[in-house]
Amino acid sequence: MSDVIDTLAGIAPGSPLDAIRNQRLQARTHAQASYDSLFKPLTEADASRLERIAIASFVAGLHGQAEIAAFYGAALAEVGAPAACRDAIAAAVKAAKGQGPYGRYPKGPLSAEDQPGPMFKIGAAEKGVLGARLATAFEHTHMLVFHPRDAAPPYLQALVDAGWSTTGIVVISQLVAFLSYQIRVVAGLRVLKARPA
Repeated sequence: MSDVIDTLAGIAPGSPLDAIRNQRLQARTHAQASYDSLFKPLTEADASRLERIAIASFVAGLHGQAEIAAFYGAALAEVGAPAACRDAIAAAVKAAKGQGPYGRYPKGPLSAEDQPGPMFKIGAAEKGVLGARLATAFEHTHMLVFHPRDAAPPYLQALVDAGWSTTGIVVISQLVAFLSYQIRVVAGLRVLKARPA
């Protein structure tokens, strides 16, 4: 049973890594089910497929995963995103990259780990191509990836003001969480694949 993670990690059916993944068949099945529910939704009322794939492409870019970003870039083309949209996403990724995680803990022992870092605001040119709704989603996505400790109600209000529903905001968070998981699993599988037999 081949899935998206197999595609991204370059795992062939019947290979040793395929056998390893089959030892955790439930995890494999649920990972693909999560992908399907996020990128092949029953309804696009709260977040279109284009928006979902654009956010995934942005997350992959923030993580420095060129091959995974290319996978979602190809998916963007499949759903009809113009080249200008893909270029705007690439420009946003370039402007938004960082090291992270940044942010401040509540005063206490963990405050020693506080790390200042830039807050991302999308450029006017990219916002003009992507629109206010997707631009605001990218700014929130950057917050979740690089400033997870700084999340606060005003950031959610910015999404509401840009036209995102409560369900749509949940979808954004689910996309960021799923991509973080997918990227780490694929990276681990690629390391295993590269090891000598």
